[in-house]
Order: sequence, then structure tokens, then C-alpha cells
Amino acid sequence: MGLYDLSAKLPGGGEQSLADYRGKVLLIVNTASKCGFTPQYEGLEELYRDYKDRGFEVLAFPCNQFGAQEPGDAEEIKNFCSLTYDVSFPLMAKIDVNGDDADPIFKHLKKDKTGLLGSGIKWNFTKFLVDRDGKTVSRHAPTTKPEQLRKEIEELLG
Repeated sequence: MGLYDLSAKLPGGGEQSLADYRGKVLLIVNTASKCGFTPQYEGLEELYRDYKDRGFEVLAFPCNQFGAQEPGDAEEIKNFCSLTYDVSFPLMAKIDVNGDDADPIFKHLKKDKTGLLGSGIKWNFTKFLVDRDGKTVSRHAPTTKPEQLRKEIEELLG
């Protein structure tokens, strides 16, 4: 099963098929509103605005598994991201990225690209870059700032 066979849960119900992103470069990130890395929303938005017209998408998946740093509901998360960081890229429904209830998208990404300490995600703002064919090409730690991914994104965009 490939990434394009999966769907992302949307806030308020419904699903977004990842097949709709076929042919695009994706940056998939687990996010949180009350984390030391939360200011990375600004950098993610900057990447999105700079490259969206060239076939680039940021998909953010709020997650409350690390230090309970995403306690809000979908509406609170959306308002925070919009008002604080002017986020315009898609925010998916809040999910788990580890454990038995981990979202299938993150199970797939972790299987494709394990981290330094195994496949489990260690904290918020772990980033996965996916090429236009749906192949997971790299995994980046929360400490990697979005702007540090520019060169790799540009290479993938061609």
C-alpha cells in the first residue's frame, strides 16, 4: 500500500484522499500549538507560500501525544494557527502518530523513514518530505527548522 492509497481525517469529519496530492512535493508534519517548536509554523507557512505555485504542499497533523501540547479542539487549533501565524496550508484532524492508534499515514511514513532512535516519533514538528511520486525521501527532526529544507524542496520540485 502506498501513500496515495491513504486518506487524512479532516477537522469536523470527512476525509482528504492523499491521491489528490499526486504529482506534488509534500512536507508532512506533526504539529502542536503549545510547544517550543510552535514558531516553526511561521517557517512552514513561508515555504508553503514560496513554493505552492510550483506544486508544493504542507500537510499539518496536530497531535497531543507529546507533553499534552495540543489540548485544543479543531476550531481552537485552526484559530490559533490562523491568528498567530497566518497559516493557509491544510490543517488535518488531530491524530496520534505513535502507538496502536497511530494514524495510517504516519505508520506509512515511519516505516519508510526511521529516525535515529527507531521508527517512533519523538516529538512535535517531525517532518517528512515526500516526492512527486509519493515516495518518502527524507525525515527531519523537530530541531530542523523549515528554512533548512529549502534546498531539498527545490531539488524535488525540479
